Amino acid sequence: MPISLSALDLVIAERGRTTAESLAATSRTVSRLDDLGYRRIWFAEHHGTELSASVVPAVLIAHFAARTSRIRLGSGGVLVPNHAPLALAEQFATLAALHPDRIDMGMGRGPGTFDGSIVRALRRGAEPGTETEYGEDVAAVLRHLSGDGGVRLIAGRQPDGGGARPWLLASSPASAELAARLGLPIALAHHIRPDRTIATAARYRELFTPSRWADRPHVMVAVETVVADSEAEAARLARPTDVARSRQDSSALPSPEEAAVHEIPEQTRARVEATGAAQARGTVTTVRRRFAEIVARTGADELMLYASVHDADARIRCYELAAKAAE
Repeated sequence: MPISLSALDLVIAERGRTTAESLAATSRTVSRLDDLGYRRIWFAEHHGTELSASVVPAVLIAHFAARTSRIRLGSGGVLVPNHAPLALAEQFATLAALHPDRIDMGMGRGPGTFDGSIVRALRRGAEPGTETEYGEDVAAVLRHLSGDGGVRLIAGRQPDGGGARPWLLASSPASAELAARLGLPIALAHHIRPDRTIATAARYRELFTPSRWADRPHVMVAVETVVADSEAEAARLARPTDVARSRQDSSALPSPEEAAVHEIPEQTRARVEATGAAQARGTVTTVRRRFAEIVARTGADELMLYASVHDADARIRCYELAAKAAE
């Protein structure tokens, strides 16, 4: 049975490229994903980084939704503590009015940056919120989206159906418990914390309560995916991501040539290697087997692929080969 595929895009900023050039490369990627039959593409919220030009997901969603015909577009995710719940609901209600049945609202908790000064600027000096406060803010977003928030969300009559579909991003059982309690579909950050994926998925299914947003548990697993015509080429293309993981900072993604001569520090090597081994890297045959293994172990309803490849053409080629692996 074919595996349903989606994509996560960070608008990777190649060294030396302008922001406009990076966005143009993403435009080509989105168009090709639409043609290939990918189910959805989500954009991250990152701040103060040389790696990603994906800063405001709602703007990217609006832009690319107007330039595609079928694919769903969403945030992966919009970071709730950085925004007022009402403002988020207004943004995504507007997007859904413009593009009915095509908008997803993936919500997450992290700050989207390693820089504490940026966090303070985004949150106007507020201290990081607790898990309880995060849950309250997510619940407030949902109330506004459903029309139960006590204020008019957007002018005009809102038709039944076609609105933004909320999701919760999760990398731990705590987030899974929140998604289950609110009855939301869940997107698991296997590409970041693969060691937690199975336990998080199990906890979510155990506690899931049906809601207006989902009548049964729905799990999407985000997987770093690098597919090439040979194992050696896939390893070469994946090496920059391993180097970036070892740095744990906001520096630009190195090219394969730069990464080839970069030694991964011994103190981070085991973690980097374990995370990479849990992803889907290799030829179509290898990745087809890895997709099947991940689905079998997690019970995933969908896979969301993060093609962390430096060059835009190679990234598109990766998505083309991944589609063959999912057949």
